[in-house]
Amino acid sequence: MGYEERLPAAKPHRIALDERERLSVTGVDEVLCFDEDRIVMRTVKGELTVVGEGLHIGKLSLDTGELCVEGKVSDLSYEEAAPAGGFWSRLFG
Repeated sequence: MGYEERLPAAKPHRIALDERERLSVTGVDEVLCFDEDRIVMRTVKGELTVVGEGLHIGKLSLDTGELCVEGKVSDLSYEEAAPAGGFWSRLFG
């Protein structure tokens, strides 16, 4: 019998914005910081920043990767993850 390594299935990533007042995000790994004007989270597709006014997290489940935000959303933006390794590995990798 051979050993078979099983990797956890990747969480699906989805964003739904209703009337710029209710935001639902799946595929969330971690909330890095938040206040009434900005929420920064790490998702399976990169770091996502939500900017707005009166933002508050209504639901957060890291087990399922779900996050719900209420408030006035004005901007959603992704920041790509930095490549692993240093300068030389990026240059010759």
